[in-house]
Amino acid sequence: MSAQGVDTPSALRAVGALRQFDAETLRAICDRGGDVNDDVQARTAEIIERVRVDGDNALRELSLQFDGVALSCIEVPKSSCEQALSELDAPLRRALERAARNIASVHLAFMPAAVECSPEPGITIGRRPDPLRRVGVYAPGGRATYPSSLLMGAIPARIAGVAEVIVCSPPDESGFPSKAVMAAAALAQVDRVFAVGGAGAIAAMTFGTGTIPAVDRIVGPGNAYVAEAKIQLAYRVGIDSPAGPSELLVLADDSADPDLIARELVAQAEHDPDAAVIALLIDSSDDRVSLRRDEILACLERRVCETPRRDIVRSALRSRGAIISSTDLKQAIDFSNEWAPEHLMLLLKEREREAALSSLRNAGTIFVGASSSVAFGDYMTGANHVLPTAGAARRYSGLSTLDFVRWTTWQRVSRDAAARMAEDVGVFADAEGLTAHATAARAWGVRQ
Repeated sequence: MSAQGVDTPSALRAVGALRQFDAETLRAICDRGGDVNDDVQARTAEIIERVRVDGDNALRELSLQFDGVALSCIEVPKSSCEQALSELDAPLRRALERAARNIASVHLAFMPAAVECSPEPGITIGRRPDPLRRVGVYAPGGRATYPSSLLMGAIPARIAGVAEVIVCSPPDESGFPSKAVMAAAALAQVDRVFAVGGAGAIAAMTFGTGTIPAVDRIVGPGNAYVAEAKIQLAYRVGIDSPAGPSELLVLADDSADPDLIARELVAQAEHDPDAAVIALLIDSSDDRVSLRRDEILACLERRVCETPRRDIVRSALRSRGAIISSTDLKQAIDFSNEWAPEHLMLLLKEREREAALSSLRNAGTIFVGASSSVAFGDYMTGANHVLPTAGAARRYSGLSTLDFVRWTTWQRVSRDAAARMAEDVGVFADAEGLTAHATAARAWGVRQ
């Protein structure tokens, strides 16, 4: 892939100035695989139907087919989770406990509150957040296991007051989810854990089976089949934002350390071969940009060689990696708001950084300043790492307590207010041809 007049190094999909990219190249940079291929859609639909019809039997068959595990039991005994927590290495347990405390603290502060207002005398409108009855948290397995994602889903649900929290996570060769995931489940005090994964787990939590109860909302990241199952079943169950491979956009001026940029790009690229990572350099001088770009490329090469997941990182950089440049901050902000990244990092001088922060609208989470590494947000700060990807940040927000409540609205109208509204409502209803509405309203035109 080349921009007009710019040679693209083989390590990255695109390198060059925004002004040099033609429309096709710009579309390629912005494309993050939002279109699911027909095979994934068809296979996911088939799995969903198998689970809907055959329930637990289908889950056992799917586990054998995809995980190579013959499940002796679908539900994980609570004692196994508690044992996993007790046997967890002390440093990891300490880190999980610290993360759990921070997640609880942040999401408690984010709790929505009930409100009332009175648009006219005698009219009172109220709205209150009521916790959902039961939610399901999906904790990924396979290429990597993520106890952090379990904490990010289960703890906000608990803070919101959800009555029952269940977890589904794929089994390993033991027939249970990973010990770290089970330990996180015990730490988050989830009610039930099930050793099922993939699209089958999403279908099970949607329809319910003999073992797994149906839930009101499903949250948590997963592979392409998990994401597709959530989308296909969104008409039956609430879901969080559609999520795909990890993303990072770094906005950097000449104050940014090239090696720090490289570290952050590699850290997000190691998640997935389809991860999208971009460094957007802001400078009016082409010569300075060229020099900084070369420095970043050299740091990238060194960092990639050092990481054990180098093959995954290289694949991500080739498919969706870029170092691009802009002559001014406004153009960079416009690009960011359009690209709508999952993670956005600001490596700008302090005054420009704060000004940019107020203008950036579409991002899952914004990391402000060099010491605000995305890795801290992934694990420890308490902000949620379940975030929208592939441009969905233009219409979705990151997971929070808001995802675990529904709003109940109530209205109270006094007799005097009813009498004052009666004729105007009657006129409205007549204009829409709803005569029974008009009659019901005008009955209050004479005080009762």
